[in-house]
Amino acid sequence: MSTAAFRERTWPPRWPGWRQLPREARDTLFLLAVIAWTVLPHASHLPAWTIVLTAIVLVWRGRLALVGGALPGRWVLVVVLAIAIGLTFWSYRTLLGKEPGITLAVALMALKTLELRARRDAFVIFFLGFFIILTHFLYSQSLPVAAAMLVSVWGLLTAVVLAHMPVGQPSLRQASGLAARTALFGAPVMALLFLLFPRIGPLWGVPQDGISTTGLSNTMKMGSLSEVASDDSIAMRVRFEGEPPPPAERYFRGPVLTRFDGVEWRPAGLPFAAPGVAPRPPLLKTRGEPIRYEVTLEPIRLASIPLLEATTSISPIDGFRVSARDDLQWLADRQVFERVRFKAEAYTQFTLGPPRRIGELSESLELPAGYNPRTIAWAKSFRDDPLNRNVGGTVFAHSLLQYIRKGGYSYTLAPGDYGRDGVDEFWLDRKEGFCEHFASAFVVVMRAVGIPARVVTGYQGTDPAPVDGFYVIRQSSAHAWAEFWQTGVGWVRADPTAAVAPDRINRSSRLAPQAGFVAEAFDTMSPQLFAALRSSWEAANNRWNQWVLNYSRGQQLDVLKNIGFQSPSWEDLALLLIGTLSAFALAGAAWAWFDRHRIDPWVRQLERMKRALRSVGLPAAPHEAPRTLAARIRERIGAAGEPLAAAFDALEAQRYSRASAKRPDRELTRRFAAAARRLKTALAR
Repeated sequence: MSTAAFRERTWPPRWPGWRQLPREARDTLFLLAVIAWTVLPHASHLPAWTIVLTAIVLVWRGRLALVGGALPGRWVLVVVLAIAIGLTFWSYRTLLGKEPGITLAVALMALKTLELRARRDAFVIFFLGFFIILTHFLYSQSLPVAAAMLVSVWGLLTAVVLAHMPVGQPSLRQASGLAARTALFGAPVMALLFLLFPRIGPLWGVPQDGISTTGLSNTMKMGSLSEVASDDSIAMRVRFEGEPPPPAERYFRGPVLTRFDGVEWRPAGLPFAAPGVAPRPPLLKTRGEPIRYEVTLEPIRLASIPLLEATTSISPIDGFRVSARDDLQWLADRQVFERVRFKAEAYTQFTLGPPRRIGELSESLELPAGYNPRTIAWAKSFRDDPLNRNVGGTVFAHSLLQYIRKGGYSYTLAPGDYGRDGVDEFWLDRKEGFCEHFASAFVVVMRAVGIPARVVTGYQGTDPAPVDGFYVIRQSSAHAWAEFWQTGVGWVRADPTAAVAPDRINRSSRLAPQAGFVAEAFDTMSPQLFAALRSSWEAANNRWNQWVLNYSRGQQLDVLKNIGFQSPSWEDLALLLIGTLSAFALAGAAWAWFDRHRIDPWVRQLERMKRALRSVGLPAAPHEAPRTLAARIRERIGAAGEPLAAAFDALEAQRYSRASAKRPDRELTRRFAAAARRLKTALAR
């Protein structure tokens, strides 16, 4: 084996430079890079072996392209495919379904690159690539995923263009530019389909974008909300139609928790709207002017919809049936696993009650036997104090809040773990806790002295400034407060957190966990820069959510109204879609007819040079290439015809060489015609 041959087979192969690669190797490497980019976002969804197998196959195929090695035999591919199928079944215990199907599709696309011998093989890879792009949106329709897949579409279109350029060595810049222009030509049709194609629920509701690993729950233990407070992701966005309520009144009511087993709080009723039951508005007395607002709610994995207290009505939500319970909690008929958008109306000044459900007050007095005995004993002694002995619930609650304010309690995100009698340990010993500790202890004390009380969870406060007109409520705004029953009045809100940390309520000053290295570095350099960057990104995400992901059937009909339809219907939408698509099809057909009858400028230049050549008595058939004509000139005329032969060689180089020109050289045609006239004159003598 020669030294050169040995070097060609070494690993890693020597990189000759991008411009020095043969076209086949260059195009193959470009396609492999596009495939890797397309598959990469699936790394968080698919088994690790899928990504490893894909990477190994792509690197293997890239090496073969660099060294010009032979592709593996069919049996090698069959064995690797069988391994992929076996690993897929081992991972999912089935070969059917979304995840197994996508896993196999990724493996098949990678393996197909090892069969990349002809153009038809490339087209199979292109098809699989576009299919893999679509599968990403089964997991997420977020703005980063859409941007990444837009790059993948552009890359695959560039590869398609290269596959249709069989001659010469067109540059990647030329092919990518043509791919971009082609995509831009198709953009109006895509926009039209987006605006007018009927919104079919399942197609737009599969991804679960924005579902946080933390968030509100239908249950609450001591320490559960302090875990949520470390999550800075967005829970919901709210836009008020006028003056927003002050921060102290921005309570967004979620699950209402009545039952307590000593460790965990749970709701008294069903955690979702019961099917077949007509919604009944709660017994609510409101005061003042209503607050109208719009909500964009992220997927929360709950049927309980957190709304501003006290919301009296909301607009319909596509795909959900929503109703309000007697405890002022709004429930959907199923969990919210998709982003929803609706409008609502609320009154921050209200009175809730009296109860309609038998046993509601007695349930709000129950305490489990054997739990937190010291707190219960303390509560009774506190009630026996002459100042608290014969007072009503409101006065006693005020006295209890005063005790919290002056009793040495501290508000912290890291109170540590509490044992079986957590309320005892918090209330009487450590006196350190988060909002759920204060709310739990407050309700236990109220119940111990015979005053009905319950825990309410939800969100309190917003970010200080609106982003793109929307106030942002984050998961870190998750909060727990209490309600107690006052005879003759109804349920009254009491927030023990406000007694120990008033800024948390009055200014929405949330406790923040320890920042990570990157965030801390940004804050050290410029806190305003970090806040501005986050606000800009969240505003872009909000526009994407509002105008793309949340584009609904109702908005489609609004579009028809804006263009002149008085009472648009689905029939009008279908007719408009069909008519517009037909117009685009006719325009495309007209353009195709015009383009078919155009003459390639390179062909036009060659024909002019052939006519000039015929004038000196040399034949030039339509199918003959410039190189053939140059050879004939040298054979028939010799040195006298060298200027004509050199011109044909220049045309060949300009059109088909590695550095081919974009446009024909008109000066070359003029020089050729002049040389032909001189030769004709010389031959005539």
